[in-house]
Amino acid sequence: MDGFATKTPARPGLEYPLGEKTPEVGDTIEIKPGLHWVRMPLPFSLKWINLWLIDDGEPGWTIIDTGMPMPDTKEAWRKIFDEKLGGRPVWRIIVTHMHPDHIGNAGWLSRKFPDAELWISRLEYISCRMLVADTGREAPKAGTDFYKAAGWRDAQIDTYRKRFGGFGRAVSALPDAYRRLCDGETIRLGGSDWKVIMGNGHSPEHSCLYSESEGILISGDQLLPRISSNVSVHPTEPGANPLRDWLESCKKLKRAISPDVLVLPAHNEPFRGAHKRLDHLVRGHNVALKRLEQRLGEAPKRVIDVFPAVFGRQIDDDVLSMATGEALAHLNYLVSANRARLEKDDDGVNWYSAT
Repeated sequence: MDGFATKTPARPGLEYPLGEKTPEVGDTIEIKPGLHWVRMPLPFSLKWINLWLIDDGEPGWTIIDTGMPMPDTKEAWRKIFDEKLGGRPVWRIIVTHMHPDHIGNAGWLSRKFPDAELWISRLEYISCRMLVADTGREAPKAGTDFYKAAGWRDAQIDTYRKRFGGFGRAVSALPDAYRRLCDGETIRLGGSDWKVIMGNGHSPEHSCLYSESEGILISGDQLLPRISSNVSVHPTEPGANPLRDWLESCKKLKRAISPDVLVLPAHNEPFRGAHKRLDHLVRGHNVALKRLEQRLGEAPKRVIDVFPAVFGRQIDDDVLSMATGEALAHLNYLVSANRARLEKDDDGVNWYSAT
């Protein structure tokens, strides 16, 4: 659910306090007393996700993000429970957002620990339940029209039809109730106060957790050191402007956190240099927007025609859906800013040109 390498300005130098040290599957590394780093495998090009285990004392343990419901991941969790929990239960499961690598095991964990509450923002919970409900349905006409408008070939649309509903197969059945996380609220984790900072663009209502006293940000996918989070338009809301939301969220996060905070990201290694990284992410999207605007000035383009302008390279079919969503996010941003115009031809294909 995250982005892929694009031609952007040179990445600023970041500090990695733990170096290349990472926890083995089924083991943990203690970041500070009571805060443990867990690392689980993923079944796609992004090979690993970072999860967090926090000792809350008397109530038990808090898990932040869960991994995907794969046999290897569940076995690794069982090993951690046997060796790390000291006989105390998991009493709370916090999920930063609803992508399967983050929420996939939440239902399984809640059934293993029946008294554990799921803490998640409202839009992430509802969006996840909505997408899970698509499993078993045929692909809707709105979806096929969306990808036809982007310029997909018939064979590519047929692949979309076959894969439709796959989200639900990567998520274990969620609890029927949850505790809502709200932007700006303060929660207690491991004996310290942590502020919830919501971000948008990568997902509907993504939760970051910031402890000013500890100097730590658990960033989920909202801030990653080596890759950029995917920011996409989806068939359910073809006119959305998630890139505007993402850029505003980067600025919001920069205002809210210290520049020397230790960032615990969902992917890659813990790092320092959050403000520099946020500036770099914003700058990269602005460069892509300028390249895109120049390309649209040459001649009208379909979504699939602008991949080299947005990503600096051609796109293979294995990431076609993700690339289409992110390219469209940049196009919708330009249209909303009156820097581009959209016209639909008689075949239902969208063409974009510079204003």
